[in-house]
Amino acid sequence: MGAEPQETPIHMNEVKQSLLETESTTLTESSLPSLDEVEEIIGYKFENKNLLEEAFTHSSFMCSFSYERLEYIGDAVLNLLFSREHYFLYPDLAPGKLTRLRAANVDTEKLARVALRHGFHRYLRHKKRLLEDQIQEFARAVLDYPLHSNGLIDAPKDLADLVESTIGAVFMDCNSIDIVWEVFKGLLEPIITPETIQIHFNTQLNELCQKNNRSLKYVDSWEKNKAVDCFIDGQFVGRGTYSLRKEVAQNRAAKDALENRWKWMILREKDTADEEQEEESPTSQLSEEESEVNEQA
Repeated sequence: MGAEPQETPIHMNEVKQSLLETESTTLTESSLPSLDEVEEIIGYKFENKNLLEEAFTHSSFMCSFSYERLEYIGDAVLNLLFSREHYFLYPDLAPGKLTRLRAANVDTEKLARVALRHGFHRYLRHKKRLLEDQIQEFARAVLDYPLHSNGLIDAPKDLADLVESTIGAVFMDCNSIDIVWEVFKGLLEPIITPETIQIHFNTQLNELCQKNNRSLKYVDSWEKNKAVDCFIDGQFVGRGTYSLRKEVAQNRAAKDALENRWKWMILREKDTADEEQEEESPTSQLSEEESEVNEQA
């Protein structure tokens, strides 16, 4: 189930091809691609074609239906699939770690990558302004992060929703969780494993500060200059910028702070040592004075 490192370049080539196709495609009602191609991509033939159409229809398309209800089903099915798969694959893994591993495999960026890699976005019926630009931006950004950016880029939620709605459509069509896993297991590759999972930098920094009894504070100036500054014990330690989403800027600030932690960790240790020396000095001086008084007596 785990992804082998040597597979990564193949996935990146697919993403590059998807980027080129996204840039060259302008979606109009008269040029909508056939959803039969989606069946070929996922390797599943629908008994009820209406489910497939519903799964690829955004609410902005102004139809009497959209993918939102199937997305709701797909989200539940996908979480159950990974819960079951991980339960058997990792019998010694604690529930907390199982939860974190499942979350990494079903988060917005991970599923958006799946949609992008397999070109699902080319079949989405929508009239949402700027969505194509967001997809192009995301397609460029993932090239720098082969498996996952760990919260450093912003993934279009519509892409992740599309994967979940497709999973929901297949489940409602076949009514079998086993068939759904057979269809999507390969499409969801590379699967994140205990060996490849990463923790968001914001979480890492919080845990580090709690462990070392440090005070962590973020100063938000995102509305003004798209930046978030990070302070530890009142000292500036990192900055993150990202124009599209404040949460990404904050995560980048945490990453900057972690990369500089050798500076502020050492400074804190030095300050602590100085404080201890100052506290010891008066006591030592007092002991000497008391000794002199005793000798005179």
